[in-house]
Amino acid sequence: MGKRMSRLTPRLIDFIRKQHLFFVATAMKDGHINLSPKGLDSLKVINENRVLWLNLTGSGNETATHLMHNERMTLMFCAFEGPPMILRLYGSARACHPHDSLWEESIDFFPNKAGARQLIDLHIELVQISCGFGVPLMDYRQQRQELVEWAESQGEEGLRKYRERKNTTSLDGHTTDISNTTKP
Repeated sequence: MGKRMSRLTPRLIDFIRKQHLFFVATAMKDGHINLSPKGLDSLKVINENRVLWLNLTGSGNETATHLMHNERMTLMFCAFEGPPMILRLYGSARACHPHDSLWEESIDFFPNKAGARQLIDLHIELVQISCGFGVPLMDYRQQRQELVEWAESQGEEGLRKYRERKNTTSLDGHTTDISNTTKP
């Protein structure tokens, strides 16, 4: 049932582009594992071994914090419609901030979204496909807009203050790199 590859194929790239939801998992050597659902047109396939994900301001900053200590990341996609499949991308990732050169080179891949705080650059080392027979069929209605609307209502200064209050320490008490999310 399962298959492993070293890179994405055109068929898998097309599958990723059609997904409305994906999951991000990271972990440090010790402490809590972070697993988060993501949407909002925030993932772009750059090539067969690289994807970029636009990380928006949220209630925590676990992914970027974990990547400072351990570059391992897994992305998972599930076919909720059409033929069953689960696709996992394993690799090494890093977080880039608005003052980094990668941000300037890559931010135009994404629609302009209020609350953008980091680009996560994943270099794929292993692609795994499994059957997905146990994944339910579900009908897609639309993306939720509350996160973007909330960020728009905060404005840049409000987002900066929110990040200072909510995004400076991880669940396990590690300092985050959130101070690097705005241009100096």
